[in-house]
Amino acid sequence: MPFCEVAKHQGSLYDGVDASANNSSNNNGIKIFYRTYGHGTTKVLLVIGLAGTHGSWGPQIKGLTGEERSNDDDEKDGMTGVAQSGDNGEDVYGGNGVQVCAFDNRGMGRSSVPTKNSEYSTKIMAKDAIALMDHLGWKKAHVFGHSMGAMIACKLAAMVPDRVLSLALLNVTGGGFECLPKLDRRTISVAIRFLKAKTPEQRAAVDLDTHYTKEYLDEYVGPSTRRAILYQEYVKSISSTGMQSSYGFDGQVNACWTHKMTRTEIELIRSAGFLVSVMHGRHDIIAPIYYARRLAEKLLPVARMVDLHGGHLVSHERTKEVNQALHELINASETKMSPQDWSNFPKKSSRWSEKGLVLGKTSVDGKNNIFSMVCTVEKLHLSMSYVFGLFMFMFEYTRRGIRSLQPTRGLLACSPSAATPCDHNLGLYTFRIKSSKANLAFDFEVDFGSEENASIIYAALAVDKELQPDKVKRLMSVSDGKLSVHFEAVEARFLRASFSSFVDILTLSTKTIEEFGNGMAS
Repeated sequence: MPFCEVAKHQGSLYDGVDASANNSSNNNGIKIFYRTYGHGTTKVLLVIGLAGTHGSWGPQIKGLTGEERSNDDDEKDGMTGVAQSGDNGEDVYGGNGVQVCAFDNRGMGRSSVPTKNSEYSTKIMAKDAIALMDHLGWKKAHVFGHSMGAMIACKLAAMVPDRVLSLALLNVTGGGFECLPKLDRRTISVAIRFLKAKTPEQRAAVDLDTHYTKEYLDEYVGPSTRRAILYQEYVKSISSTGMQSSYGFDGQVNACWTHKMTRTEIELIRSAGFLVSVMHGRHDIIAPIYYARRLAEKLLPVARMVDLHGGHLVSHERTKEVNQALHELINASETKMSPQDWSNFPKKSSRWSEKGLVLGKTSVDGKNNIFSMVCTVEKLHLSMSYVFGLFMFMFEYTRRGIRSLQPTRGLLACSPSAATPCDHNLGLYTFRIKSSKANLAFDFEVDFGSEENASIIYAALAVDKELQPDKVKRLMSVSDGKLSVHFEAVEARFLRASFSSFVDILTLSTKTIEEFGNGMAS
């Protein structure tokens, strides 16, 4: 099996890099599993996304090389370096002059699985990819990434811009809060189903709903729908690699959440001289297209935006269009197309670069105090926009999704003002208000009969907990399948408002778990 031992290639790679990312313990014993396809002087490195493995690039590997079998498989069959001819006599074994390398990121597939979240970041995984290029002897390559893989590709391009021939970013975001999907019934349902998926069959059903648009899945291909066909393919793929370790999944989620491209890194990519293609499915529920378009605008004038009808896995849903866009990127890079001819945005400079030029000119003119004031105001504005935007995104979409469901208000009949212990049914479960103190504090308990279900509900409620006002204290714990909550407020009105929000989230999450259980039973 082809593996790259990262530690063997970490020497010069870490020169001048911050100490936190330069921790050699992150790479001790780390092996990256990879496969190469095709033969040629044009090298393409494919970086897969969250919880994905190298096999997910199948449609692009075939589209770029004309080959589905890996070079490793051909070597086993004694076919190394032997060209094959297609039905029309053309050379299809590497006949496109392209060699592709696809690999499993650390934490997934056959690559090593570190157990600490600190051993996962987009910068660390970018260094894994660079080590793999060194292992292969590739001085330069076209770097294409999908989702989290696109975040990793961005980091790689900023770290070693002289080794990147072109950059393709599929279904990318800027990380952090931009990784939060639209918070509605569908996404909460998908999240809970993902957490509860214990078999390849359950995981495959969830993956389909997150990767593709509903209309695509419902299309018929012969006697069967795409959903039925893809379901079998997904089950087979997941079964072949096994259910992934929670360490790897949690670590990669941490990498997405902590990912950030600084202004300096963006400028390094913009000024490096290679072209960038940002591709996105406009119906992506995981990575909203708005953030991809914003990143493309920051990368002007070297970026082109490719807006496609599809979901998060647009590389599969719109294979022909994506492969064509990748070929166009490679051809434009090899023919040295100018950024002005490449970009499909209006002819203007990047908003970020314009600000830099204006501020730089002001400083040169000696107006340092104006320069300082503008910088301060700009930073304050960005900080306030970030905080306010994060709050409104989480609050508004949570509220809107929940209100549209009109959750069971019967729960409030057993309210915080109850003077004595009170039991009430919540679907299949029973909750109890155990005690109440002058309408300012009470204890609440729900018996889910399962530690797993109680923990999942706890996770859903934890998001809402962060939105509670300072005047309400809410403490939660899980034990023996029971979720216990203590509410305490300085005024009764704050307590009732917090309790109402709590019940909304509790009802929605519980109903989703019940529906998931019923679906599995049927």
